[in-house]
Amino acid sequence: MPRLARALGLGENDLWIKRDDLTGLGGGGNKVRKLEWTCGAALAAGATVLVTTGAPQSNHARLTAAAAARLGLDVVLVLGGSPGASRSGNLALDGLFGAAVVWAGAADDQALGAIAEQVAEELRQRGAVPAVIPFGGSSVLGARGYAECGRELLAQQPDLETVVVAVGSGGTMAGLIEPLGAARVLGVHCGAIADPARTVSALASGLSGEPCPPQDLRLRLDQVGDGYSSLTEQTIAALTLAARTEGIVLDPIYTGRAMAGLIAAVKDGDIVVGQPTIFLHSGGMPGLFGHAATLETAEAALTVFDAAI
Repeated sequence: MPRLARALGLGENDLWIKRDDLTGLGGGGNKVRKLEWTCGAALAAGATVLVTTGAPQSNHARLTAAAAARLGLDVVLVLGGSPGASRSGNLALDGLFGAAVVWAGAADDQALGAIAEQVAEELRQRGAVPAVIPFGGSSVLGARGYAECGRELLAQQPDLETVVVAVGSGGTMAGLIEPLGAARVLGVHCGAIADPARTVSALASGLSGEPCPPQDLRLRLDQVGDGYSSLTEQTIAALTLAARTEGIVLDPIYTGRAMAGLIAAVKDGDIVVGQPTIFLHSGGMPGLFGHAATLETAEAALTVFDAAI
Protein backbone atom coordinates (compact mmCIF):
# COMPACT_ATOMS: atom_id res chain seq x y z
CA MET A 1 0.00 0.00 0.00
CA PRO A 2 2.54 2.62 -1.16
CA ARG A 3 0.32 5.71 -1.05
CA LEU A 4 -0.94 4.93 2.44
CA ALA A 5 2.61 4.15 3.56
CA ARG A 6 3.83 7.54 2.35
CA ALA A 7 0.89 9.28 4.04
CA LEU A 8 2.01 7.70 7.33
CA GLY A 9 5.66 8.63 6.86
CA LEU A 10 6.80 5.10 5.99
CA GLY A 11 8.72 3.98 2.93
CA GLU A 12 6.49 3.08 -0.02
CA ASN A 13 7.57 -0.58 0.16
CA ASP A 14 7.13 -0.86 3.94
CA LEU A 15 3.38 -1.48 4.10
CA TRP A 16 1.55 -4.46 2.60
CA ILE A 17 -1.97 -5.82 2.88
CA LYS A 18 -3.19 -9.41 3.20
CA ARG A 19 -6.60 -9.53 1.54
CA ASP A 20 -8.47 -12.00 3.72
CA ASP A 21 -11.57 -9.94 2.99
CA LEU A 22 -11.47 -11.68 -0.41
CA THR A 23 -11.75 -15.28 0.78
CA GLY A 24 -14.82 -15.82 -1.37
CA LEU A 25 -17.55 -17.36 0.77
CA GLY A 26 -20.47 -15.20 1.88
CA GLY A 27 -18.82 -11.79 1.51
CA GLY A 28 -15.38 -12.90 2.69
CA GLY A 29 -13.44 -12.36 5.87
CA ASN A 30 -11.14 -14.04 8.35
CA LYS A 31 -13.84 -16.35 9.76
CA VAL A 32 -13.69 -18.50 6.62
CA ARG A 33 -10.26 -19.88 7.59
CA LYS A 34 -11.60 -20.84 11.02
CA LEU A 35 -14.80 -22.35 9.63
CA GLU A 36 -12.77 -24.64 7.39
CA TRP A 37 -11.70 -26.41 10.58
CA THR A 38 -14.76 -26.06 12.80
CA CYS A 39 -17.21 -27.04 10.06
CA GLY A 40 -14.96 -29.95 9.11
CA ALA A 41 -15.22 -31.21 12.66
CA ALA A 42 -19.01 -30.70 12.63
CA LEU A 43 -19.38 -32.74 9.43
CA ALA A 44 -17.16 -35.49 10.83
CA ALA A 45 -19.48 -35.66 13.85
CA GLY A 46 -22.56 -36.03 11.60
CA ALA A 47 -24.02 -32.58 12.34
CA THR A 48 -27.22 -31.49 10.61
CA VAL A 49 -27.38 -27.96 12.04
CA LEU A 50 -24.80 -25.37 13.07
CA VAL A 51 -25.42 -23.15 16.09
CA THR A 52 -23.31 -20.09 16.82
CA THR A 53 -23.39 -16.73 18.56
CA GLY A 54 -22.56 -13.09 17.97
CA ALA A 55 -23.65 -9.48 17.87
CA PRO A 56 -26.45 -8.46 15.46
CA GLN A 57 -23.89 -7.44 12.82
CA SER A 58 -21.55 -10.38 13.49
CA ASN A 59 -19.24 -11.27 10.62
CA HIS A 60 -18.78 -14.72 12.12
CA ALA A 61 -22.54 -15.33 12.23
CA ARG A 62 -22.87 -14.21 8.61
CA LEU A 63 -20.14 -16.56 7.43
CA THR A 64 -21.39 -19.47 9.53
CA ALA A 65 -24.76 -19.04 7.82
CA ALA A 66 -23.05 -18.97 4.43
CA ALA A 67 -20.97 -22.06 5.27
CA ALA A 68 -24.09 -23.92 6.40
CA ALA A 69 -25.79 -23.08 3.10
CA ARG A 70 -22.74 -24.28 1.17
CA LEU A 71 -22.64 -27.55 3.14
CA GLY A 72 -26.38 -28.24 3.06
CA LEU A 73 -26.84 -27.76 6.81
CA ASP A 74 -29.38 -25.76 8.81
CA VAL A 75 -28.14 -22.90 10.97
CA VAL A 76 -29.35 -21.11 14.10
CA LEU A 77 -27.75 -17.81 15.12
CA VAL A 78 -27.99 -16.71 18.76
CA LEU A 79 -27.57 -12.94 18.58
CA GLY A 80 -27.38 -10.32 21.28
CA GLY A 81 -29.98 -7.58 21.19
CA SER A 82 -33.55 -7.53 19.95
CA PRO A 83 -35.28 -7.58 16.55
CA GLY A 84 -35.70 -4.31 14.71
CA ALA A 85 -32.57 -2.60 16.01
CA SER A 86 -30.79 -3.10 12.68
CA ARG A 87 -32.13 -4.22 9.31
CA SER A 88 -29.12 -4.05 7.03
CA GLY A 89 -25.55 -5.20 6.61
CA ASN A 90 -24.77 -8.67 7.92
CA LEU A 91 -28.31 -9.26 9.21
CA ALA A 92 -29.69 -8.93 5.69
CA LEU A 93 -27.19 -11.53 4.50
CA ASP A 94 -28.07 -13.84 7.41
CA GLY A 95 -31.64 -13.84 6.12
CA LEU A 96 -30.53 -14.37 2.54
CA PHE A 97 -28.51 -17.43 3.58
CA GLY A 98 -31.56 -18.91 5.35
CA ALA A 99 -30.53 -18.54 8.98
CA ALA A 100 -32.91 -18.86 11.91
CA VAL A 101 -32.28 -16.34 14.70
CA VAL A 102 -32.69 -16.45 18.47
CA TRP A 103 -32.62 -12.94 19.96
CA ALA A 104 -30.88 -13.09 23.34
CA GLY A 105 -31.35 -9.53 24.59
CA ALA A 106 -28.53 -7.87 26.52
CA ALA A 107 -25.97 -10.68 26.77
CA ASP A 108 -22.19 -10.90 26.69
CA ASP A 109 -20.25 -13.64 24.91
CA GLN A 110 -20.47 -15.97 27.92
CA ALA A 111 -24.24 -15.57 28.25
CA LEU A 112 -24.69 -16.05 24.51
CA GLY A 113 -22.71 -19.30 24.73
CA ALA A 114 -24.98 -20.60 27.49
CA ILE A 115 -28.08 -19.83 25.41
CA ALA A 116 -26.51 -21.53 22.40
CA GLU A 117 -26.08 -24.71 24.45
CA GLN A 118 -29.75 -24.53 25.45
CA VAL A 119 -30.73 -24.14 21.79
CA ALA A 120 -28.54 -27.14 20.89
CA GLU A 121 -30.24 -29.27 23.53
CA GLU A 122 -33.68 -28.34 22.20
CA LEU A 123 -32.53 -29.25 18.70
CA ARG A 124 -31.38 -32.66 19.95
CA GLN A 125 -34.79 -33.24 21.48
CA ARG A 126 -36.27 -32.53 18.05
CA GLY A 127 -34.05 -35.17 16.46
CA ALA A 128 -31.42 -32.88 14.94
CA VAL A 129 -27.66 -33.22 15.39
CA PRO A 130 -26.34 -29.78 16.35
CA ALA A 131 -22.75 -28.59 16.36
CA VAL A 132 -22.06 -25.49 18.44
CA ILE A 133 -19.45 -23.23 16.83
CA PRO A 134 -17.86 -20.99 19.50
CA PHE A 135 -18.17 -17.20 19.64
CA GLY A 136 -16.20 -15.76 16.74
CA GLY A 137 -15.16 -19.25 15.71
CA SER A 138 -12.32 -18.85 18.18
CA SER A 139 -11.14 -22.13 19.61
CA VAL A 140 -7.83 -23.94 19.47
CA LEU A 141 -9.21 -25.84 16.47
CA GLY A 142 -10.40 -22.70 14.68
CA ALA A 143 -7.10 -20.93 15.36
CA ARG A 144 -5.36 -23.50 13.14
CA GLY A 145 -6.72 -21.55 10.17
CA TYR A 146 -4.57 -18.58 11.12
CA ALA A 147 -1.53 -20.70 11.90
CA GLU A 148 -1.79 -21.68 8.24
CA CYS A 149 -2.20 -18.02 7.29
CA GLY A 150 0.94 -17.13 9.23
CA ARG A 151 2.89 -19.70 7.26
CA GLU A 152 1.49 -18.22 4.04
CA LEU A 153 2.71 -14.80 5.10
CA LEU A 154 6.21 -16.10 5.81
CA ALA A 155 6.30 -17.63 2.34
CA GLN A 156 5.09 -14.38 0.75
CA GLN A 157 7.17 -11.95 2.86
CA PRO A 158 9.96 -13.83 4.67
CA ASP A 159 11.41 -10.67 6.23
CA LEU A 160 8.12 -9.38 7.67
CA GLU A 161 8.55 -7.50 10.92
CA THR A 162 4.97 -6.91 12.06
CA VAL A 163 1.50 -8.20 11.18
CA VAL A 164 -1.27 -5.89 12.38
CA VAL A 165 -4.61 -7.56 13.06
CA ALA A 166 -7.93 -6.71 14.69
CA VAL A 167 -8.66 -8.65 17.88
CA GLY A 168 -12.28 -9.64 18.26
CA SER A 169 -12.71 -13.07 19.83
CA GLY A 170 -8.95 -13.67 19.78
CA GLY A 171 -8.48 -16.67 17.50
CA THR A 172 -6.94 -14.85 14.54
CA MET A 173 -4.17 -13.25 16.59
CA ALA A 174 -3.56 -16.50 18.49
CA GLY A 175 -3.23 -18.50 15.30
CA LEU A 176 -0.75 -16.05 13.78
CA ILE A 177 1.44 -16.21 16.87
CA GLU A 178 2.09 -19.94 16.42
CA PRO A 179 4.29 -19.59 13.28
CA LEU A 180 5.33 -15.93 13.65
CA GLY A 181 5.97 -15.57 17.38
CA ALA A 182 4.33 -13.06 19.71
CA ALA A 183 6.83 -10.30 18.92
CA ARG A 184 5.76 -10.06 15.28
CA VAL A 185 1.97 -9.93 15.79
CA LEU A 186 0.42 -6.61 16.81
CA GLY A 187 -3.20 -7.03 17.87
CA VAL A 188 -5.66 -4.15 18.18
CA HIS A 189 -8.43 -4.82 20.71
CA CYS A 190 -11.91 -4.00 19.37
CA GLY A 191 -13.95 -4.40 22.55
CA ALA A 192 -15.71 -7.68 21.73
CA ILE A 193 -14.41 -9.58 24.80
CA ALA A 194 -13.60 -8.54 28.34
CA ASP A 195 -10.02 -9.83 28.64
CA PRO A 196 -8.31 -10.08 25.24
CA ALA A 197 -4.84 -10.74 26.63
CA ARG A 198 -5.96 -13.73 28.68
CA THR A 199 -8.08 -15.09 25.82
CA VAL A 200 -5.35 -14.81 23.18
CA SER A 201 -2.77 -16.23 25.58
CA ALA A 202 -4.92 -19.29 26.32
CA LEU A 203 -5.66 -19.97 22.64
CA ALA A 204 -2.05 -19.49 21.55
CA SER A 205 -0.77 -21.74 24.35
CA GLY A 206 -3.33 -24.42 23.48
CA LEU A 207 -2.38 -24.30 19.81
CA SER A 208 1.38 -24.49 20.21
CA GLY A 209 1.56 -26.53 23.40
CA GLU A 210 4.00 -23.97 24.77
CA PRO A 211 3.25 -21.15 27.26
CA CYS A 212 2.37 -17.79 25.73
CA PRO A 213 2.12 -15.43 28.72
CA PRO A 214 -0.25 -12.44 28.35
CA GLN A 215 2.60 -10.04 29.11
CA ASP A 216 4.46 -11.25 25.99
CA LEU A 217 1.69 -10.10 23.64
CA ARG A 218 1.83 -6.93 21.53
CA LEU A 219 -1.72 -5.81 22.18
CA ARG A 220 -3.10 -2.28 21.83
CA LEU A 221 -6.09 -1.43 24.01
CA ASP A 222 -6.38 2.24 22.98
CA GLN A 223 -8.86 1.99 20.07
CA VAL A 224 -12.04 0.74 21.78
CA GLY A 225 -13.43 4.18 22.60
CA ASP A 226 -16.88 4.10 24.20
CA GLY A 227 -17.37 0.42 23.40
CA TYR A 228 -17.51 -2.29 20.76
CA SER A 229 -20.28 -0.78 18.64
CA SER A 230 -19.13 2.84 18.93
CA LEU A 231 -17.50 4.83 16.15
CA THR A 232 -14.36 6.67 17.25
CA GLU A 233 -12.72 9.69 15.64
CA GLN A 234 -9.55 7.64 15.12
CA THR A 235 -11.49 4.90 13.34
CA ILE A 236 -13.32 7.19 10.94
CA ALA A 237 -10.02 8.94 10.17
CA ALA A 238 -8.41 5.56 9.45
CA LEU A 239 -11.35 4.44 7.29
CA THR A 240 -11.14 7.67 5.30
CA LEU A 241 -7.37 7.58 4.85
CA ALA A 242 -7.35 3.96 3.62
CA ALA A 243 -10.21 4.69 1.22
CA ARG A 244 -8.69 7.86 -0.21
CA THR A 245 -5.14 6.62 -0.59
CA GLU A 246 -5.67 3.00 -1.68
CA GLY A 247 -9.37 2.54 -2.51
CA ILE A 248 -9.55 -0.01 0.33
CA VAL A 249 -12.81 -0.24 2.29
CA LEU A 250 -12.56 -1.10 5.98
CA ASP A 251 -15.32 -1.53 8.56
CA PRO A 252 -15.97 0.55 11.71
CA ILE A 253 -15.75 -2.27 14.26
CA TYR A 254 -12.72 -4.37 13.37
CA THR A 255 -10.50 -3.41 10.45
CA GLY A 256 -11.08 0.33 10.91
CA ARG A 257 -9.92 0.03 14.50
CA ALA A 258 -6.98 -2.14 13.41
CA MET A 259 -5.90 0.52 10.92
CA ALA A 260 -6.27 3.21 13.59
CA GLY A 261 -4.02 1.07 15.79
CA LEU A 262 -1.47 0.77 12.99
CA ILE A 263 -1.46 4.55 12.53
CA ALA A 264 -1.00 5.03 16.29
CA ALA A 265 1.84 2.47 16.29
CA VAL A 266 3.67 4.49 13.60
CA LYS A 267 3.17 7.70 15.58
CA ASP A 268 4.56 6.22 18.80
CA GLY A 269 7.48 4.45 17.12
CA ASP A 270 6.33 0.85 17.46
CA ILE A 271 6.28 0.55 13.64
CA VAL A 272 9.17 2.29 11.89
CA VAL A 273 10.58 3.00 8.45
CA GLY A 274 12.36 0.12 6.74
CA GLN A 275 10.61 -2.70 8.56
CA PRO A 276 8.06 -4.59 6.41
CA THR A 277 4.59 -4.37 7.97
CA ILE A 278 1.53 -6.34 6.84
CA PHE A 279 -2.00 -5.19 7.56
CA LEU A 280 -4.27 -8.22 7.73
CA HIS A 281 -7.60 -7.15 6.22
CA SER A 282 -9.91 -9.50 8.08
CA GLY A 283 -13.04 -8.37 6.22
CA GLY A 284 -16.25 -7.06 7.70
CA MET A 285 -17.32 -4.65 4.97
CA PRO A 286 -20.98 -5.84 4.94
CA GLY A 287 -21.20 -4.77 8.58
CA LEU A 288 -20.42 -1.20 7.55
CA PHE A 289 -23.84 -1.01 5.92
CA GLY A 290 -25.51 -1.86 9.22
CA HIS A 291 -23.65 0.82 11.21
CA ALA A 292 -25.77 3.97 11.13
CA ALA A 293 -23.17 6.34 12.59
CA THR A 294 -20.57 5.37 10.00
CA LEU A 295 -23.01 5.74 7.10
CA GLU A 296 -24.10 9.17 8.31
CA THR A 297 -20.50 10.32 8.77
CA ALA A 298 -19.40 9.01 5.36
CA GLU A 299 -22.36 10.55 3.54
CA ALA A 300 -21.76 13.88 5.28
CA ALA A 301 -18.23 13.88 3.82
CA LEU A 302 -19.59 14.15 0.29
CA THR A 303 -18.70 17.42 -1.41
CA VAL A 304 -20.99 19.18 -3.86
CA PHE A 305 -19.49 20.05 -7.21
CA ASP A 306 -20.02 23.74 -7.72
CA ALA A 307 -20.86 24.20 -11.37
CA ALA A 308 -23.29 26.25 -13.39
CA ILE A 309 -25.51 23.48 -14.71
